[in-house]
Amino acid sequence: MRVLSLLCLAAAACAPVAGESGATPTGDGAALFVANKFGNSLSKIDLESGEEVARVDSCANPHELATSPDGTHVALACYGGTSVDVFRASDLSRVKRIELGENARPHGIVWHASGDLYASAEGRRSIFWIRNPLSENAETFELSTGQEGTHMLAVAPNARHAWTVDMGSKTVTLVDLLTRRAPRSVEVGIEPEGIDLAPDGETLWVSARGSDKAFALDPQTLEVRHEVATGDFPLRLAIRPQGDVAVTSNLADGSLTVIDLAAARAVRTITVSGREEAEARQQVTIVWSEDGERIYVAETGSDTIAEVDFASGKVLRRLVTGDGGDGLAIVG
Repeated sequence: MRVLSLLCLAAAACAPVAGESGATPTGDGAALFVANKFGNSLSKIDLESGEEVARVDSCANPHELATSPDGTHVALACYGGTSVDVFRASDLSRVKRIELGENARPHGIVWHASGDLYASAEGRRSIFWIRNPLSENAETFELSTGQEGTHMLAVAPNARHAWTVDMGSKTVTLVDLLTRRAPRSVEVGIEPEGIDLAPDGETLWVSARGSDKAFALDPQTLEVRHEVATGDFPLRLAIRPQGDVAVTSNLADGSLTVIDLAAARAVRTITVSGREEAEARQQVTIVWSEDGERIYVAETGSDTIAEVDFASGKVLRRLVTGDGGDGLAIVG
């Protein structure tokens, strides 16, 4: 497995840069939330001004986060601990801690349109379904994947099934959320890690960082339908809200591979930092704006979030966040 050392950029290189492409970035009142995994904190960035407007202490080593369907709350997966913590989006005040049990190490998290939360528990080889998470009587249900390193997850629009990528077992797993049938797991590529479900629920996409490929799977049989070559070390995969393309976050060469989902082929490469800066910037998580016009790219090593214009492929600006910004979510 390729391992990239974490380097600190010089202060000048880490400073925010606005309007790198000459285009005018717009936030339209939206806010970007960032889990700072090395700083053990949660940041809120106003996307109109590009300024960090709040930062609060969180839990140990937070990795992924998700926003409630109504945009009023943010849920944080506490990878260095055992809980999912919920914060008010307006002021980042913590309103709830939901304990998942000994050695849970929650990582992937989805706040479903139904209002329920789903989180992977890597240390317990399971996922958790958290029903009515904001209520006083929130219920948690644990469902085993039976696989090592249950890491990222996706949930079906009808909330009947969930899928995980399992880093230790090098598998993709299908979990039936309602009938509790035994999970189904298959090996997909080398070191699968990124995962997303097409909006229509008909295709599951997985990126395998050791294969430098993305795979289109049948969601129920987990049969591989297509393989698409990507950039170097595709750590994450995110489908555009409009459902036409996906991008992979290629850690080792600082790029994004754009995949036409209908054609199942790579159509563009977007350079974010480029290979010469990739090791220092440590590009990880990616998230789309709701209108599909912007891609936000977490650069964990430089404590920045690159804002990329999808149409032109240009980096519009770099937004400063806390130490080790990783998980991303947008409200508004």
